[in-house]
Amino acid sequence: MIDSSPPTRPADPAPTTSSPVALVARGIALVVVLPVRLAWEVLVATGRALYRWVLAPTLRFLDRWLLTPLGWLLRHLVWIPLVWLLRAAGWLWNTLVWLPLTWLWRGLVWLWHHALRPPLWWCGRGLGRLLRWCGLGLAWLVRILLLVPLYYLVWVPLAWLVRVLTPAVRLVLDTLGRWLAALASVAVTALGWAWRVAGRLLWWCWVLTLRPVLRAVRWVWRHTVVPVGRAVRAVWRATVTPAAGWLRRSVLDPARQATREVLTGLGLRR
Repeated sequence: MIDSSPPTRPADPAPTTSSPVALVARGIALVVVLPVRLAWEVLVATGRALYRWVLAPTLRFLDRWLLTPLGWLLRHLVWIPLVWLLRAAGWLWNTLVWLPLTWLWRGLVWLWHHALRPPLWWCGRGLGRLLRWCGLGLAWLVRILLLVPLYYLVWVPLAWLVRVLTPAVRLVLDTLGRWLAALASVAVTALGWAWRVAGRLLWWCWVLTLRPVLRAVRWVWRHTVVPVGRAVRAVWRATVTPAAGWLRRSVLDPARQATREVLTGLGLRR
């Protein structure tokens, strides 16, 4: 059934009193917020239209007619042949190189342990014993034929001669030490006197020549060179430094930046 009752009329809103502050806020909102809101809506609608009618069809076209065929070609012409080629190379390496090298290494190890190592070990053991006995015999010969004669013919007479000559050598050394001590005392005394005389001469040379010259040089430096240097520095700071700064900021830095951009554009520099 259709309800034929008349629709109820909504109640009229209660009248509100608008204050001047609210009116000013509404005016500011209409003047500032409304244009920004309209510009944002226009940008959103433009972006949606560009994505829907330009970007999305372009991406679908590229995916269907460029990326998918290119991926199929890369898979069937590059990746699958490369996989089979690597598998064939691995099989060839394993069959023709690795397995023969493995069996060859095992054969060499077996040959070393069962055919070469035992004879070499016995030969080394016999050679060691032979060398040991040869060494013992050579040591006995050296002792009998060389050390014993040297001991009785050289060492014993030399020791007796040292015991006999020790008092005479001691007396000579004591006399020589006394003479050397006396000469050293005289030399030290003469050197001290010469040192004092040289010190006096150097002092008078300093007082009469070097100190006045140094004072004159210091006065000339303080009253001529330092003012001239300060003047040159002031002139340099006033003329050359601003010119150099302007040249670097206005000419060299732009030229360097342009050169860097050109080299980057040509791919010669990252």
